[in-house]
Amino acid sequence: MPIVAQSTETTDWVSRFADEVIEESERRAPGKPVVVASGLSPSGPIHLGNLREVMTPHLVADEIRRRGRRVRHLISWDDYDRYRKVPAGVPGIDASWAEHIGKPLTSVPAPEGSPHPNWAEHFKAAMIESLAEMGVEFDGISQAAQYTSGAYREQILHAMKHRGDIDAVLDQYRTKPKQAGKKQQKPVDEAELEAEEGSGAASEDDGSSGSAGYFPYKPYCGNCEKDLTTVTSYDDDTTELAYTCTACGFEETVRLSEFDRGKLVWKVDWPMRWAYEGVIFEPSGVDHSSPGSSFQVGGQIVGIFGGEQPIGPMYAFVGISGMAKMSSSRGGVPVPADALKIMEPQLLRWLYARRRPNQSFKIAFDQEIQRLYDEWDKLVAKVADGSALPADVAAYTRAVGTASGELPKTPRPLPYRTLASVADITAGHQDQALRILSELDPANPLSSLDEARPRFDRAESWINTHVPADQRTVVRDEPDVDLLKSLDEASQRSVRLLLDGLADNWSLDGLTHLVYGVPKVQAGFPADATPKELPPEIKTAQRSFFALLYHLLVGRDTGPRLPTLLLAVGQERVRTLLGE
Repeated sequence: MPIVAQSTETTDWVSRFADEVIEESERRAPGKPVVVASGLSPSGPIHLGNLREVMTPHLVADEIRRRGRRVRHLISWDDYDRYRKVPAGVPGIDASWAEHIGKPLTSVPAPEGSPHPNWAEHFKAAMIESLAEMGVEFDGISQAAQYTSGAYREQILHAMKHRGDIDAVLDQYRTKPKQAGKKQQKPVDEAELEAEEGSGAASEDDGSSGSAGYFPYKPYCGNCEKDLTTVTSYDDDTTELAYTCTACGFEETVRLSEFDRGKLVWKVDWPMRWAYEGVIFEPSGVDHSSPGSSFQVGGQIVGIFGGEQPIGPMYAFVGISGMAKMSSSRGGVPVPADALKIMEPQLLRWLYARRRPNQSFKIAFDQEIQRLYDEWDKLVAKVADGSALPADVAAYTRAVGTASGELPKTPRPLPYRTLASVADITAGHQDQALRILSELDPANPLSSLDEARPRFDRAESWINTHVPADQRTVVRDEPDVDLLKSLDEASQRSVRLLLDGLADNWSLDGLTHLVYGVPKVQAGFPADATPKELPPEIKTAQRSFFALLYHLLVGRDTGPRLPTLLLAVGQERVRTLLGE
């Protein structure tokens, strides 16, 4: 069933942008589909910072679609950009790939073992798969296909004819100092994922000026395929263009009206596409929004092509927490597929939907993911009982599905931290995991792990890939006899009280009540006494009791939540390890 947004009641940033975009579209192109756009360069792994380039217009387009209007979300794959460098940490490549620097990405071989025909297709495929899992609908446009098919031929000839006007705009900024230099590399657990290479701006190249004048177009060499070329002459009447290649010395003269092996430089290419596609809305990263950068300059150049600059919010960087265990196969920079291995698509969508584009946020790969899931589950409960705020309802609605319908979800969404603890303790034993999870709520037992999937699989993946070995839970094989013998009378009594209550409290809620209640009972209070009825010393006694149980069960001061741990160990083994 399609999800209908309560757009008249929502107050979130998506609705406000949708209002503005619809109004602007009616002014510019009444009766036509609204066009929003993203640009991604498959020059390497397309990371979670680049995903904001897609999610921002996706959410706006989806809101417009929910309102019953026609909308197109274009994703321009900048696969005709030059190959700039050999990225670190990509499996299947080595230093020999440096020989391809300067070629279009579609002319660079894919990493060894890839099923894809070239470098660009290899990295596009992973992103396309992740976007499908997240419910993102889009029209993909290959810029390599556009340029080599001659689709932009008229625009290229127009740019060359008006190169003086373009040069005059660009010249206003050439003498200005750069507003910001390259950021120093940060530790990966604090890294901000900048859209430096993934937002469509592989470089800030604005063309070259030489003895023959300024030219906003660069041919790829007919011999070595590289863009290390210099245009030496151009005739507007015949469109005859001559160039030389500084890489291999090749020289060639072509007719630009028939030649399709080159492209406009970035600062001209981007505004040309705004006009060509009629783009109404396209965000840009901080790096493209500073004075003299491509978005600002493009706003002046787009008029040369008869178009207008899109509404373009600047979006902030996306940070990552907990990257210490991240596989080095991607050089420590996670891509959407990495996030989707440890969290459901709804949670990842929610992270992008709940923050305005100009607000930065972090995606958790560490213990913080458990808190995020707790927060999400609380929101789900509030939406269900009608107590959630309108903006939170809007973010929830955008997270769980699109105008086309809801995303597949976990039938029994048990707490992520509980699932992670069970996955940790059972170490891949599915039968044991099912036994534990079925005992969480004896009145409504889980009959199959499939009811807890895919959330259980995500939690298991997180435990296996992002929790260091020394933090994994290993249950003792034998009782700690020395520790049991050393217990004082009070500690022995606390263990006895726990053992006596196991049978009658063998459920998640029951064991929670039991482990917190033992220190209360020992101090002379009822087991169900509230914190307000108890002196502060009870909290200290509870911490000491918990530490004792952890030592007896797993040989450490801490571990998974005790009720979950007890269920996981099993009643018989708990009794053995606690000395019964």
